[in-house]
Order: sequence, then C-alpha cells, then structure tokens
Amino acid sequence: MREVWGRVTRLLAADDPETGRLTRVLLTLVLAWSLVVASPGRAAALVWSALGVAMLCWLAFVLLDGRYPTPARASFAGRVPVAPTVLLAAGSAVAATVAGSESAAPTVFLFAMLLLYAAHMTPSMPAICLVTAADLGLMAGSLVWFDRPRTSILVQGVVMVCTVLFALHRRQYRRALQDRARAMALDERARIARELHDVLAHSLGALGVQLDVAEALLTERGDVEGAVARIRRSRGLARDGLVEARAAVAALREDVPPLPDALGLLVTEHRRDHSVRAELRTTGTRRPISPAAEVCLLRTAREALTNAAKHAPGRPVTLDLSYGEHSVRLTVRNPSPARKHAGEQPARRTGYGLAGMRERVALAGGTLGAGPVGGTWEVRAEVPE
Repeated sequence: MREVWGRVTRLLAADDPETGRLTRVLLTLVLAWSLVVASPGRAAALVWSALGVAMLCWLAFVLLDGRYPTPARASFAGRVPVAPTVLLAAGSAVAATVAGSESAAPTVFLFAMLLLYAAHMTPSMPAICLVTAADLGLMAGSLVWFDRPRTSILVQGVVMVCTVLFALHRRQYRRALQDRARAMALDERARIARELHDVLAHSLGALGVQLDVAEALLTERGDVEGAVARIRRSRGLARDGLVEARAAVAALREDVPPLPDALGLLVTEHRRDHSVRAELRTTGTRRPISPAAEVCLLRTAREALTNAAKHAPGRPVTLDLSYGEHSVRLTVRNPSPARKHAGEQPARRTGYGLAGMRERVALAGGTLGAGPVGGTWEVRAEVPE
C-alpha cells in the first residue's frame, strides 16, 4: 500500500496542475455529471447530439493527448501532436452551437474545453484567438436562436473572454518557467563543460610535458633516476587532475550540499588530513546562491587550503563566509610562511594557482585578491549571487 501511495504521490508531483492527468480526470467527471443531469428542453435531439459529439471529442483528446502531455515530450525535432488540440477546439465549437439551450451542460462543455485549449502549450496564439472568436460567434447565434435575453449574450461573452485571458496568462507564465529552466540547464551545462575543459587541458598538458621530459632523459642521457622522478611527477599530476575532474562532475549531482555545508566538510577534511586547527565562520543571512557562484567559491576554498597546507604546514586556517546584500564573500586566512623574499605566496604547482583562481572567479562575475595582510596570508573571493 505504501509503495502504491508513493507512486501516486510521484505522479501527482510530476503532473501539470493545470493541464495534466489529474485536471483531465476531474474535468471528465464534471462533464459526465453535466450529461447525467442535463435537461435540454427545446430541441432536445439537437442538444443531445451536440453534447454526444462534444463528449466524444473530449474523450478522444484525453486518450490521444495523454501520450504527449507537452510539446517538448512529443519530439525534440518539433513534431507536435496537432490532432488532440484540434479535437478539443472542435468539441468546444460543437458545444457552443447549443450553448443557448435551457441546459447548463453545453456551457460547461464550452468553457471547460475552451479553457483547456487556451491553456495548452501546443496551439499558437493566432489559433487560440481564432477558436475563441468562432466560439463567441456560435454561442451568440445559439443564444439568439434559443430566444435568450441579450444580456445573457453580453454576460456570457465577457465571461468567456475573461476565461480565455486567464488561461493565456497561465500559459505564458508556464512557458516563461520552461524557458528559464532551459536557460539555466544550458548555463549549467556550459559551466560544467568549462570546468572539465580547464581540468583536462591543464592536467593532460602538464602530464604530456613531464612524459616528454622523461622520454628525453631515458633516450638521450640515459638518466634513469631523473626519468623515474618525472614519471612519479606525472603520476601525481594524473592523480590531482582526477580529483579536480571529480569535483567538477560532483556539481551535476543532486545531493551536493549547500555552500556553508560543503565548506564545513572541506574544513573538516583539512583538519583531519593535516592535523591542524581549521574553522569556518559564517556571517549574514544564509540563502541559496547560483550554482556557478557556489562552485566557484568552493573550488577557491579548496585551492587556498591546499596552498596553506603546502606553504604553511601545521599552521591554523580560518575561513570566513559572508553573505552581503547582492554578493557573497569568502576569505581564507593562514599565518604567512617564512620566506626569503617577501611577496606573493607561491601557487600550487600541481593545480591552478592564484591565476587560475582569478580566472574562475572572473568567469563567475566576481573578483579575487590575495596577499599578505599583517602577519597573515589572505585569499579574498567575492562573487555576485
């Protein structure tokens, strides 16, 4: 029972609340009930015939359109199922021809089918306007033929236009959401491709250089020890490149924690691996930020911690994550290492270094600064949300 309920819950969660399966089932029940309680009165044969045709059009639409709930699922190449929506428009037109009868069933059919037609993602805007105008004309003619008051024509016409406008508003809103989701997916795909390209270009390029040097040492100088050292260096480059590639691919996973949690895990690993004091401090209102900014700050923190472990081993490290009004800033501090020459802390030779961090932050629209401040070395990265 729990498994069945879980499937039902997943179906409802994935269903379109306006034109999906649940909406169609409910509308089918409403239309069926309106048929059961219908009392056509005058011209009963004509009304029953029109309602029967409209019901058949509705059932055919539900059966045919159920395979392709949205145009995107129909075909990536743009082959959109036209027949289901044509049936929907035809059913609303047939119902409009008898909308002036004493029964409310034709009006229910007309408004339900026209509402769903206007809210559906398949018909074009000119088609919706044409179908609405045709239904208005047929409904007005039916009201006149059934000797209904002129006020009824005006009221039902206004209600029909308002119904279509509401459906069009919801349709445009859903389309905007789809376009936004598609743009975000493309942006995320481009970002991951850029990350992987940077990782592979750097790692494989450096690896190729080391192997060329090892080959030259063996073939030209017979320096076995030097060649072995280069090969070991190549192994380290391959290992570091694999770590960077996994970090980039991890951004595609759905279970990647939010930035403060991910930084907390990074600090915990650094504390455990290097037996040093490391802490993370967060200020400001914690909130979600863009994936590009999140991955950028996470990669910057990882690189800064690696440099701290290499150039200031055994010294404490502090990470400050600050949420501003329109940006997020990450500051990594560690005591400056004793060096013969003052200046920039050397970048990690097996990674991207400060130049790579600056490029990554710049691609996210932010800025990065690094250098000695008092007796500490600071790396400051700030990116917009």
